[in-house]
Amino acid sequence: MNTPRTTLYRDTRHAKFLGVISGIAEYTGLNRFWLRIGAVALTIAFGWPLIAYLIAGFALQKKPPHLYRDHQEERYWQRVRQSPSRSAREIRARFRDIDRRLADVETYYVSNNPRLTAQIEELR
Repeated sequence: MNTPRTTLYRDTRHAKFLGVISGIAEYTGLNRFWLRIGAVALTIAFGWPLIAYLIAGFALQKKPPHLYRDHQEERYWQRVRQSPSRSAREIRARFRDIDRRLADVETYYVSNNPRLTAQIEELR
């Protein structure tokens, strides 16, 4: 599942320094502000997060400008990254619902059209 939409990028559009924290926020769907506060607190407490941040800043690619069509698609891919199995269940449920609705439309149309019903019965 290594597509451009499931890859961690630096988000330079919302960046304060290199865009790493903003990219992590976009990737996970978490709030940028709280991630920045946590990163600053960890850096003050331990120091090594600054080194990890700089390495990530130079190792990660910039986020492509037109990766998502709209905000709804961006939210969808965030949910896929957070829980792929839940996303697959949601998609299966949507397809079951579409299939059920299509069967209802087919039943309604066939029951109100005796000529079509007779033709279907001839094919059986």
